[in-house]
Amino acid sequence: MSDNNLAVSSDAVAFADRIGELVACMRSAEAELGALLVEIEQRGVMELFGYRSVARLLEHLVDVPRQAGERMVRRARALNPGRNLDGSPIPALAAATGVAARAGRLSNPMIDVITGVLAQVSPEHHASVETDLLTFAFDAGHKQVAAHGARILAHLNPDGTQPDETEPVAPKRELFLRRKRTGVWELNGTFDDETGTRTSALLDALAERRTSDDGPDHRTLPQRYGDAFSDAVDLALNSPELPMQAGERAHVMVAVSLEDLKTGVGTAMLGDTGEMSAAEARVHTCDSMLIPAVLGDKSEPLNLGRLRRLISAGLRRALYLRDRGCAFPGCHRPPRHCQGHHIRHWADGGPTNLTNLVLMCAHHHRLLHRSGWEVRIAPDGLPPRFIDKRRKPRRNNLHQPLPFAA
Repeated sequence: MSDNNLAVSSDAVAFADRIGELVACMRSAEAELGALLVEIEQRGVMELFGYRSVARLLEHLVDVPRQAGERMVRRARALNPGRNLDGSPIPALAAATGVAARAGRLSNPMIDVITGVLAQVSPEHHASVETDLLTFAFDAGHKQVAAHGARILAHLNPDGTQPDETEPVAPKRELFLRRKRTGVWELNGTFDDETGTRTSALLDALAERRTSDDGPDHRTLPQRYGDAFSDAVDLALNSPELPMQAGERAHVMVAVSLEDLKTGVGTAMLGDTGEMSAAEARVHTCDSMLIPAVLGDKSEPLNLGRLRRLISAGLRRALYLRDRGCAFPGCHRPPRHCQGHHIRHWADGGPTNLTNLVLMCAHHHRLLHRSGWEVRIAPDGLPPRFIDKRRKPRRNNLHQPLPFAA
């Protein structure tokens, strides 16, 4: 081996040794911190600090995210002894593992694997199983230890767990929806496997890239899922089986001045606290469960729209039969994903009848209101000049007419 190779090898060994020393210090410090957190929890974090949980204390004291703090506390409880309410001791689930952790010899994934296996082992086998796992852990990675633990569990209980004969519990489904002061809504939740699978299938179907003549679809996957969720909400709101709310179908009130509604410039009030542009309000007043409230110069209500003023169920069925889907050139969206668009907006005096309506998916409906596209009841439509200077008429040939249509 050349001198240069010897120098490189020596440097690599030195770097690796230093990494090992620093990581061991970090692991040892985290194990000691865990023991301290368990002690604080037992003495009463509310009495000591005024916080409801140790995880909340960590979040504010040292900027540890609450979820990470909760994982840290759960891990520490398994490695350190505790006390019951009457003061009697509770032995640690994995006391020997706690000793090795404080020595800086175990990673967090390794600790979680060992404690996860011990939680499934009967007390009389705890000591032997923990010793076996730790011996193996000092020479292997946590994935190998997990496989070894699975073999131990299979040996101790070859028949598996007894079938649960109790009544199945209701699936866990939680959804949290809140509006931030910026007007952005946050959505998060937890669902059972069945609901999650059905939701994923629905969003996958609605999040396909749009194929149309207005260019390629450059949306990212999260953006396509966000649009798909909005489309799913539209589908649910348009369902005839949607439950009534206070004697009416679910709706949202939009308040906008008559001048802003006509010009599409300005803002409109959405519901109780929300806000949307007047241009967006024009989109929704075409065909939606939004009720338009048109205001005068002094904010007095001039006209309160009614649901019957929008597209009726019979008229919608006629649109479905005539257009067979989104009429925008190249769009493949079927009728159930579409909205009715007033060719001449009703704010400008356009009637709500079949000769003044056309089916558009939500994406192309907004595009029509924001771009120079023009629609006419004919086999084709006129693109804006920035797409085609000659404005050669275009049509959507993807939706075939009914085979018995005249």
